[in-house]
Amino acid sequence: MLSGKSSTPSKQILINALTKEVRIAVLEEGQLTEFYVERKEKRGVVGNIYKGKVSKIVPAVQAAFVDIGLPKKAFLYVKEAISFQFEDEEFAVEGEELELPPVEEVLSEGQELLVQVIKEPVGTKGPRITTNITIPGHYLVLLPTINRVGLSRRITNDGERERLRKIAEEIKPPDYGIIVRTAAEGASKEELERDLNYLIKVWEGLKEKAEKKPPPSLLYQDLEIVPKTLRDLLTEEVSEVIIDSLAEYERALSFAKAFIPKLAGRIKLYKGEIPLFEKFQIEEAIEKALARKVYLPGGGYIVIDETEALVSIDVNSGKFKKSSSIEETALEINLKAAKEIARQLRLRDIGGIIVIDFIDLRNPENKQLLLETLERELSKDRARTKIVSMSDLGLVEMTRKRVKKSLGKTLTMTCPYCEGRGRVKSLETVSFEIERELLRILKANFKNTTVIRVYANPSVCEKLKNEEKEILDRISELYCVEIKIIPVEHYHVEKYLISRG
Repeated sequence: MLSGKSSTPSKQILINALTKEVRIAVLEEGQLTEFYVERKEKRGVVGNIYKGKVSKIVPAVQAAFVDIGLPKKAFLYVKEAISFQFEDEEFAVEGEELELPPVEEVLSEGQELLVQVIKEPVGTKGPRITTNITIPGHYLVLLPTINRVGLSRRITNDGERERLRKIAEEIKPPDYGIIVRTAAEGASKEELERDLNYLIKVWEGLKEKAEKKPPPSLLYQDLEIVPKTLRDLLTEEVSEVIIDSLAEYERALSFAKAFIPKLAGRIKLYKGEIPLFEKFQIEEAIEKALARKVYLPGGGYIVIDETEALVSIDVNSGKFKKSSSIEETALEINLKAAKEIARQLRLRDIGGIIVIDFIDLRNPENKQLLLETLERELSKDRARTKIVSMSDLGLVEMTRKRVKKSLGKTLTMTCPYCEGRGRVKSLETVSFEIERELLRILKANFKNTTVIRVYANPSVCEKLKNEEKEILDRISELYCVEIKIIPVEHYHVEKYLISRG
């Protein structure tokens, strides 16, 4: 073993691939920290490389729309069309900011480009793209358009960083750039060279394809979720990869033997009677990851609300056992919340602007300790995060790089009843609506009717028969009709039907 990270393996990767939906759970110390889903008919497009054509220049936002063959036109900012702005969450490449020229000087309508998707289409927005192509391997990322060497910022050992940088500079071909990934810690020069040679072959094949195909064309499609997970996540830290599908296990083993041979032995086939995710209590953890409220150890809880503009996270003391002082209690809850919030952001894959409302702290040292704790926990995240500020009220503003839809938006849909409001009409409100509707139709349409039936949700019916009985009796007497209240089990609380006879 070469000099590098020699920590005891603490991660497990569980792969449930028995249906068209492939689910991957990453456990750290037995706790679910990352979760990925791919439906075979709905593969993502991040990482794909296309030959596209500029369809429209938008000077107002210094960007262009590019046709890459998808239903929605892709969006290309001028900075991603001219200068290398390395966006991958795992890496950091130092470089000076360039003064950007107008988009009209860089791009023109009808221009053909090689582009790569860096952000999935979300809602009404098309995918976001860049001309700075990156082709990832297990140990390295090839940069065909920039001549530079970079190292993952998650490689923290100075000696190992120097060793890997030296190897990278020795093996880097002229006019290419490479980034050394976290997985390269402890890897030999031969292993890195083998990875690099494969990536160069991929790029050369891609260029040949681009010369022959007209735009818009797909030139390179990123790996499916299982080999992609092995490529990106299978490191020395992973003790085992357990797969419950024989076909997927054989494919994964073949991939690992070809690209990560020293870790291929950690891939195992699950043969247990109990479903894999049930055995490791993943199903229960997924349900909790979709919940709005998350409880903290010892009491207290956080509330996570995703909106169109931002994500708000509220920290509450709940039934937390009070310490000797209010400040000490608030600090203890906040520190536990900071750790859980960092885990939830990874697990739910939440991105964009995030505002955290911690419990107020007065002591500046306690505020600093809280920020340092949050930063330390966020450093475990592969996605790029940045804490912007902490206000006097305890509000922490931060950002997390958004590449695709969050877990909640992937596994759920907007409620067709409340339409995303998160609330429905109360029993009282629906009861009053029914009473007003009865008065309206009796005045207009049902003059010769002797019986009227009201079909509604059982809870609403109970309300009408009891608390609203006096009002219904008066309506019945006024219009000389019998009003029958009939519960319908499958009716939503807001739904009702009024009919004659």
